[in-house]
Amino acid sequence: MLSALQHYSYCPRQCGLIHLEQTFDENLYTLRGRQEHARVDEAPSEWRGAVRVERSLPLWSERLGVIGRGDVVELSYAGGEVVGARPVEYKHGKRHAAIHDEIQLCAQALCLEEMFGLEVGEGDIYHVSSRKRRGVAFDEGLRRATLAAIEAVRALLEGERLPAPVADARCKRCSLVEACMPHALERMRQGGAS
Repeated sequence: MLSALQHYSYCPRQCGLIHLEQTFDENLYTLRGRQEHARVDEAPSEWRGAVRVERSLPLWSERLGVIGRGDVVELSYAGGEVVGARPVEYKHGKRHAAIHDEIQLCAQALCLEEMFGLEVGEGDIYHVSSRKRRGVAFDEGLRRATLAAIEAVRALLEGERLPAPVADARCKRCSLVEACMPHALERMRQGGAS
């Protein structure tokens, strides 16, 4: 799943809990994100000039072995053919750069390239709270990071071993903090269980 790439890039343990253990809990951040995605998914596709705005578009790459959905994909047409594609990923919160979001978006671009036989050079992350897009260029570094994340997720799923917790600042916003128990496990690892 394309979403697993975002989960893994944010925190490998979070990815393992969701995709290996089938554990998912809601918190304020996930509820807000779900609400925003529902609004996007429910809106109809539309034409804006020569651009078809598709919502909740199924995406896949047989070569990479990934599937998912694009929140919004803007498909440019000329002569009845798709000549350009721009994925737009919706994220709740204010505008800020986050590599885990960029990897998820780049994976969408790789799927679009295979599906339509064209090069996708950039996309956008739409930050709902600020109502602003942030452009993301799919340069070689981001493409390499995305391919590495795909391989890492595949290895995680095939290995079926839950990664160790990170117990850092990411945990505060994570909906899985209670299931993960990062701080308690870190204390046990360091020999000070209490």
